[in-house]
Amino acid sequence: MAKFERKGKNELQAISTASLPDIVFMLLFFFMVSTTMRETTLMVRSQLPEATEVNKLEKKSLVSYIYIGPPMRQFQSLFGTEPRIQLNDSFKSLDDIRDFIASEREAMKEDEKPLLTTSLKIDKETRMGIVTDVKQELRKASALKIVYAARKADKKK
Repeated sequence: MAKFERKGKNELQAISTASLPDIVFMLLFFFMVSTTMRETTLMVRSQLPEATEVNKLEKKSLVSYIYIGPPMRQFQSLFGTEPRIQLNDSFKSLDDIRDFIASEREAMKEDEKPLLTTSLKIDKETRMGIVTDVKQELRKASALKIVYAARKADKKK
């Protein structure tokens, strides 16, 4: 049998780094596109109640959020422990809800204004009195499409 001999030295080939910047920029672009930033800083505790029949909202751009619940610990020294209403990034009163809905409508396109949905994210320990008051103010502001946010209940129970 014949023996094969290699001509040349056994050197490893150098890895080409020419495409390395392309890979880095593709990763950067991917994370820039796929990352979403939180729009509102939560100032109230919002432990949502559980529900068995839960539907997901389709167009979140048409939804305005109202948070109701007791303030977080860092805000309790200023605002107490009673449930408060949070609109965007600040605590507001019932009287400010109409202005909030009007400003949300103004920020929308004309054909989307009737589709405005108000999502109430309410802590499960909050009493219904403040929720009823908020609903009355929403009725006065002609924001009649209301959605209650909830977590899906475990079926194992």
